[in-house]
Amino acid sequence: MKRLVTFLMTLLLIFSLGASVQTAHAQDADVLKLTTTYPGVVVGLGEGVSFDLKVSVSDAPHIVKLEVTQLPEGWTATLRGGGKTIQSVYVEPGKDVTVDLRLDQPKEVKSGTFNVLVTAAADGLKAQLPLQVTVKEKQPARLTLTTDLPTIKGGPTSTFSYDVTLKNEGDEDMTVSLSASAPAGFQVTFRLGAQDVTSFPINARETKRLTVRAEPYVELPAGTYPLKFTVQSGEVQASLDLQAEVTGQATLSLTAPDGRLSAQVRSGRETPLKLVVRNTGTAPARGIKLSSSEPSGWKVAFEPESIEEIAAGEEVTVTVKVKPADNALAGDYMLTLRAAPTGGSTKSADFRITVLTSTLWGLVGIILIAVAVGVVLLAVMRFGRR
Repeated sequence: MKRLVTFLMTLLLIFSLGASVQTAHAQDADVLKLTTTYPGVVVGLGEGVSFDLKVSVSDAPHIVKLEVTQLPEGWTATLRGGGKTIQSVYVEPGKDVTVDLRLDQPKEVKSGTFNVLVTAAADGLKAQLPLQVTVKEKQPARLTLTTDLPTIKGGPTSTFSYDVTLKNEGDEDMTVSLSASAPAGFQVTFRLGAQDVTSFPINARETKRLTVRAEPYVELPAGTYPLKFTVQSGEVQASLDLQAEVTGQATLSLTAPDGRLSAQVRSGRETPLKLVVRNTGTAPARGIKLSSSEPSGWKVAFEPESIEEIAAGEEVTVTVKVKPADNALAGDYMLTLRAAPTGGSTKSADFRITVLTSTLWGLVGIILIAVAVGVVLLAVMRFGRR
């Protein structure tokens, strides 16, 4: 019995050692690999196609023979490396070698899917790589431009920004250039993301979002201004019609008829002054309210108190009645006049008002001085005789 157990254990040990040796040999065996990143591609009719093949070994250097063992009828295949047509490559472990496989279609090829097989062999090692080429009629090169808001309203100095979608409808990558035709007075720029651009690449079937900015560099009169945005790549182009609708804007200014913002008045006396309210904008100014800021104790009144409307380029003369305080001292004072149109910004102007004292008090002063001098002279004459 003991002999039988010993015999069985010996057999088990021999079997285990044999399996270990086989495993070691399997781990040490050399491996030949043939790979590519994109084994299936789509091309157009008559278009050539290239595959980057990568050859690698795991244990020892080898001279690897390469061959296209399956090729569609009428097609031609060329293996190139280092700028030459090749048949084999020398490969060291850990140093992959890249080979370019070029396939060319026959002239009368039809749409369909074609299979290609590449074989690599070296010292009893073998690797195969199946490839697939789908040939179809390619979409012609085409660009499209769209926008949800082709017309934008703004003031005479507003910046008009249009969000535009550009799509490459074709099967070819391309680089496009941007341009625009605009009326005089506009500067047009293009933005892709946060960057100003005049050209950029766009892949086949890709969509990009652009911003077209039309900025006036002069104040424009009210009206509709057409802009045409164009994208072009070679003979392929797309255009989009845009509009900038400039709405009128009233702009007021305040001045005196002679242009001088100054006047003279007398304390305690009402003096009428003339104020010219002018609309230098591109739209009528309506419902204009007149107001003032004056020194304490002064009274200011407007005639009329408000203006119903001033057309663009027109003006209205208003009478401003100014009455300084009765005890106002002679000197210069600041009077601010304002005009506020309905729906518009308030405009103001500062007038320098010079207050003069009354001539009556001057005469009274002179008389008092003369009386005082006369009294002194009489006193001197009377008491001088004594």
